[in-house]
Amino acid sequence: MFRPKLPDAPPLPTATLTSHQVQTPAPSAGRPVAPYVGAGVGAVAAVVVVGVVLTALLAAVAVTAVSVAIAAVVLRSLVNGTHKR
Repeated sequence: MFRPKLPDAPPLPTATLTSHQVQTPAPSAGRPVAPYVGAGVGAVAAVVVVGVVLTALLAAVAVTAVSVAIAAVVLRSLVNGTHKR
């Protein structure tokens, strides 16, 4: 009595192909795209990680070179100072 009555579902349309309607499947039909997208994301992540690591190594080499140069200048001034006295 209190339940609403739902309308009957319409019948599903059926697809019919005539002889002059020939459909060719898409080149990637039947193959999932997900593995290729996953591989692309993995490749991009690997390139980003390698870039970050190489940048960090380059920064470390630059800081080390500056430190060695400053130490060389300080040692040179100390050695030249003792020779002049």
